[in-house]
Amino acid sequence: MSRRSRPLMRASGALLIASTLVASSVTPASADPRPGHGGSERGRADYTLTVLHSNDGESKLLGAPADADYGGAARFTSLLHQLRDAERSPRAARRGEARRRGVVTVSSGDVFLAGPQFAASQQDGAPYYDALATGYADYDAISMGNHEFDLGPDTYAEFIAATPGDTPYLVSNMDVSAEPALAELKEKGRIAPSTVVRQRGERIGIVGAITPLLPSISSPRDAVVDPDVRGAVQDEVDALTARGIDKIIVVSHLQGIGEDKKLARELRDVDVMVAGGGHETQASAGTPLVPDDVVPNDPETGEPLEYPLWVADSTGTQVPIVTAGSDYKYVGRLVVNFDSNGKVTSVADRSAPVRVSGVGDDAVEPDPDVYSEVHEPVAAYVAGLAESTAATTDVGLDGRRDPGVRTGETNLGNLLADALLATGRANAAAYGVPEPRIALQNGGGIRNNSVIGPGRVSELDTYTIAPFPNQVVVVPELPRAQIKELLENGVSSMPAADGRFAQVAGMDFSYDVSRTAQQVDDDGNVLREGERVRDLVLHDGTVIVSDGEVVDGPPITVATIDFSARGGDQWPFRGADYTVVGANYQTALFDYLTKDLGGRVTAADYPEDGSGRITPLG
Repeated sequence: MSRRSRPLMRASGALLIASTLVASSVTPASADPRPGHGGSERGRADYTLTVLHSNDGESKLLGAPADADYGGAARFTSLLHQLRDAERSPRAARRGEARRRGVVTVSSGDVFLAGPQFAASQQDGAPYYDALATGYADYDAISMGNHEFDLGPDTYAEFIAATPGDTPYLVSNMDVSAEPALAELKEKGRIAPSTVVRQRGERIGIVGAITPLLPSISSPRDAVVDPDVRGAVQDEVDALTARGIDKIIVVSHLQGIGEDKKLARELRDVDVMVAGGGHETQASAGTPLVPDDVVPNDPETGEPLEYPLWVADSTGTQVPIVTAGSDYKYVGRLVVNFDSNGKVTSVADRSAPVRVSGVGDDAVEPDPDVYSEVHEPVAAYVAGLAESTAATTDVGLDGRRDPGVRTGETNLGNLLADALLATGRANAAAYGVPEPRIALQNGGGIRNNSVIGPGRVSELDTYTIAPFPNQVVVVPELPRAQIKELLENGVSSMPAADGRFAQVAGMDFSYDVSRTAQQVDDDGNVLREGERVRDLVLHDGTVIVSDGEVVDGPPITVATIDFSARGGDQWPFRGADYTVVGANYQTALFDYLTKDLGGRVTAADYPEDGSGRITPLG
C-alpha cells in the first residue's frame, strides 16, 4: 500500500503527570466564539486548526445505501485527502484565520459492521477491506464504536492489528486488560485513552470515549466499560492540560449527539467535541446534502441541528459539537481559530459537512488504490450474493425502523421470528434441547430499514435484513413469569422506537402503553415490574398471561439469538443457559425462505399489516 506522508508525530496516551505541574486555566475565553455573540473573525487568529472528521462508516464501502452515486470508501478517501491538502496550506487562510495552521483527521467509530460487504472480508484468505480503507484514510485517531464489538473482542483486535499504519484507537472509559488480544494492542500503543498529534508547532490532544450501553447493545465480553464517562474523559483532559497542551478534542461514540451535549456540560478545557453513533445529518442552511438526507431537529430545542452545535461547558465556555452523518456520505470540516492562549475565538463560516459525491459539480474521482484494493473485490463478492435468489414474495416485506420493526409488528419481523422458531425446532434433537414453542427477535437486529418486494428476494437481501453474526439459540424451560418479563422489556420504551422491541413467533400478545413500563438493570434484574403486557396466548391455545396476570403452568422453551440470550438490549434472560443450534440468523432466514416456504412468500401467510401477533391497546 502506498502511504501519503504527513509532517506530524504522535505520542499515544496521556501519561500521569507529576503534581508539581500546573494545569492550564479553566477561565472562559473573553469572547463568545459563536457567530453573532462576539465571535466575529475580525483580526487574525494565532493558530487555525481544521478538524476533518467522519463516523459510522459501517462497512458501506461501495456507496450510500439509498444512492450509490454518493458515498463509498474510494470517493470518501479522495475527498478527504483533497480537503486535508488544501487546509494545510497557508494559502488556505481566509479572513480572521492564521497562516500558521494545522489539520487533524479523526473518526468517531463504527468503522465496520457485520453484513454483506463485511462478509467479503470473512472469506478464506481475504484481507479486512474496511481496515485497508481506514489505512488509506490516514486518520490521526479513531474512537472505538459499539459495532466493532459485535463479532467479539478477538475480531476487533484482529481488525485493529490489520489496519495499516500506527493510528491509535482511543477509549478512555474502558479496561481491556482481561481481553488478551486487546490488552496486547494497548501495550503497543494501538489502543490508548488519548493521543497527542504534533501539527505545525502545536500539540493537539485527542481523547476517546465509548457509550456505557456497550454491554447491552454489543458483545465486549470481558472488556469492561466505565459508566462514568465524564470522570474518565476529564481525567485524560486534565493530564493533557498538565503537560501544557491547550488544544483538546474529544472524539466519542456515545450513540447520539444529545449524549455529547450532556457530556460537554460537565467537562472543562475541551475545545471541540466530535460525536458518533447517532447517524445525525448536521448542517446549516444552504449546505449541499446527499439527496433525501434531512437535518433533524434537536429534541432539546426543537431547532435544526446546525453545524456546529454550541454548548456551554461547566465553566460557561462555549464548545462546538459536530458529527458527520454516516455511511461515508460526508467529510466533516470544522475550521477553528485559536488565540495565543489556546482559547477558541471563532469557527469559520465555511465549516460544514462536505458531501461525498460522484455526480454533478462537486463530484470527486475515486481514490485509485482504494478502488482497486477495496471497492472492486467487495463489489464482486456482493454481486455474487445479489445473483442468488432466496425467494419471491407476493407482498412487500416491511423492515423499516420507525414506524416499523422497532415500534410494532411487521410481516418481515414475523418472517424472521418464524425462521428462528423453525431452525430451533429442526435442530433441537441434534443438539439435545427441547423444541422451542416460541421465538423472539429484537427489532434492532433487523437492519434493512426498507420494504423489500414484491418480487425477488436475493441472498444479498437476507444479509441486508440480518447482517450480524448472531447465532440461533434455544433457551430451555423459562418460567412463565420470565416470559412476561421478556415481553415487558420489549415494549418498555414504547412509544419511542427502540431496538429492544420484540418481534415474535408462536404466540400473540397485547400491551397497553399507558400502563407502567418495566425497568431492568444491565444484568436483567427487574427494578420495577411492568404492567404493560395484558394478554399472551401461544398459537396452540395455551394461555400464559391473562389480564396482566401470569397463569400458572409448566415452563416455556424459547428460540432467539445469542445477542439477546446474553442480555443484549437489557432482555432479562439473567444468565439462563442456552445452546447454539448450528445456524446464524441470516442462514436461518435463507433456509426458511428456500426450504420451509419453498421459495415463495405469500400475502396470506405474511400480510402487509401483520397477522395480529402484537396488538397495542388504547
